[in-house]
Amino acid sequence: MVIALQIVLVLSCLLMTMFVLLHKGKGGGLSSLFGGGVQSNLSGSTVVEKNLNRMTVLMAIIWVACIIGLNLIQVYAT
Repeated sequence: MVIALQIVLVLSCLLMTMFVLLHKGKGGGLSSLFGGGVQSNLSGSTVVEKNLNRMTVLMAIIWVACIIGLNLIQVYAT
């Protein structure tokens, strides 16, 4: 059980990192430093951006659940 949770934790961490890096810059901060702030937003969020947001939130929930599960296993195993 512990190994399965650890594998899911690593996979969700990698996927969440990938999804966060796929988001487009909103201006200001480091994205505008490299020319990302020059682009204009035409119509707000697209369907792809909304789905990317949902997948990022889902990966974050899975990641937190794995951390809590591993912590509970560690507390009650001793």
